[in-house]
Amino acid sequence: MLIKDAEAKNTETIGRTANRPVPRSVPRRPVRALVRVGAVLALSAILWGCAAGSASMDPETRAEQIETNDPLEPLNRVIFQVNRGLDTWFLRPAATFYKAMLPPPVQTAFSNFLDNLSSPVVLLNDILQGDSDRAADTFARFAINTTIGIGGLFDMATDMGYPDHSEDFGQTLGVWGMDEGPFIMLPIFGPSNPRDTVGLVADYFTDPITNWAINTDRRWVNPTRSGSESVDFRARNMEEIDDTERTSIDYYATVRSLYRQHRRDQIRNGEPNSMPTISGMPAMDMPDMEDPDGMSTSASATRN
Repeated sequence: MLIKDAEAKNTETIGRTANRPVPRSVPRRPVRALVRVGAVLALSAILWGCAAGSASMDPETRAEQIETNDPLEPLNRVIFQVNRGLDTWFLRPAATFYKAMLPPPVQTAFSNFLDNLSSPVVLLNDILQGDSDRAADTFARFAINTTIGIGGLFDMATDMGYPDHSEDFGQTLGVWGMDEGPFIMLPIFGPSNPRDTVGLVADYFTDPITNWAINTDRRWVNPTRSGSESVDFRARNMEEIDDTERTSIDYYATVRSLYRQHRRDQIRNGEPNSMPTISGMPAMDMPDMEDPDGMSTSASATRN
């Protein structure tokens, strides 16, 4: 009798459990996003934590590092050499193969397609900077090139009077008056600073393509896109990058100076310098590199 009562209670309990609604599991995508943000913050903490150990104790060298806005220069040079190795062994060969296998018109169409994908991020930053004219140009470019230009393969908007330009959240922070902070060399992503690193993360999470790929569990989209942009950038600027490396007495110092000059020019939208010149910035002209995406997450080691 006791056994039958126990079996009846178990059956009743199982029935109630089966009819009880199953709690929904916690979404995993936000967790992945938090992990990525944590990784970026951890990397920043490591870089800043190494600052004390990497900064030179020699007063003259230390003064020079501060003058060039590069207090982390010893550590930055190590990362720079690692990035050069990645470029030498992987990125440059891939870009060389890309140039050799695809006819120039196909390369141009592919570049146009990648540039068109970045238009929503450019538009958002145009709006955040309060530049209605450039925002209107960006919106028109995206609409025209996506439709008449067949998904952005053809840049019809430029011929119709809507010039191309680049904007990113790092530039937006600069327009808002945020200082660049010390120069840092990021692994893989190349030259940067705290302001532009924050912008890099913000652009990643506000990019509609990125969010679409994450929310639809298409994990291959973002790395494929980033890799394609890196190879395309390296291929378009093959001669300029190689010439700069070959003719530079100190390649690292040249990249640092060119990067800072280029970013100041982007923040001013190419207008004459109305800001005070940064102390220690050598006078030099930017190589004529094609960089329509500005500081996109695709620059990789080629910007070194």
